[in-house]
Amino acid sequence: MVKDIRRRDEENMKEIEKIIKEIDRLKPVSYIRDKIMEIISNPDSSLAELVGIVKYDQGMTANLLRICNSAYFGLAKKITSVKQAVAYLGIDKVASLAMMGNSADNFREAQAGYDLTEGELWRYSVSSALMAQDLAEKRNLNNISLIFTSALLKDIGKVILNTYVKDSFEAINKAVQSKGITFIDAEKEVIGIDHAELGARVAEQWNFSPVMVNIIRNHHHPEKALPGDLSIPIVYMADCICMMMGMGVGSDGLAYRHYQDIVDRLHFSDIDIQKTIAGFSGKLEDIEELVSISGG
Repeated sequence: MVKDIRRRDEENMKEIEKIIKEIDRLKPVSYIRDKIMEIISNPDSSLAELVGIVKYDQGMTANLLRICNSAYFGLAKKITSVKQAVAYLGIDKVASLAMMGNSADNFREAQAGYDLTEGELWRYSVSSALMAQDLAEKRNLNNISLIFTSALLKDIGKVILNTYVKDSFEAINKAVQSKGITFIDAEKEVIGIDHAELGARVAEQWNFSPVMVNIIRNHHHPEKALPGDLSIPIVYMADCICMMMGMGVGSDGLAYRHYQDIVDRLHFSDIDIQKTIAGFSGKLEDIEELVSISGG
């Protein structure tokens, strides 16, 4: 009996190690994106630092300017330089948008295991990031660009785990139905690792800040946030609102839980949430354009 358990544990560990090794097949964060990540993680970063990094990458600059000039932002004056973009939108927002404009490659394909069609994971990721940014601004948080980027990249683990979820979907769904657990908990029970933990492993391998790694790891578990830390609850709430609006409702969305205490912790009322949804709904066409532009 003990030998059987030990053998099963060893087999599970080997399978998890095999899954983690697949991180190498993702398109890695480039040197320039790595430097932007440093800016996002450093509240003392300057305009000159950001401009100095982005201006040497023509593709990134062009993509960033297309995003800034999109209908979503509705700027009266056409933006023609990174410096001008920062002047209108601020360094934090421009740094976040630069990351968005160069992060779509890993998210474009369909994720059959999660019942997401081609481009749907990216559309959902961008929407969730924009929603998290909006909620963070409403609470006047000082790490908005970090929250935005964490929300944008939090589901990177799905890109790797997709095939395993597809192959184990029946067992995962059975666990959800029979045990009343969430899809992500069923992922871990059946496969041995869930997409949030796998995403955190990606973030660690790509040298993201510990704060971002923690947000990605716990984006389904806002109750694990430290007292006073609103970043994880914000990202979780953004996900919940996107699900309410029918965005990204793949196979795992059907088992998503909404915690009233998280709304209370963020000091949002039902009216606040309704206004946020209404404001976001009014921008859906502009968001679609933004997703299209950023997805290249």
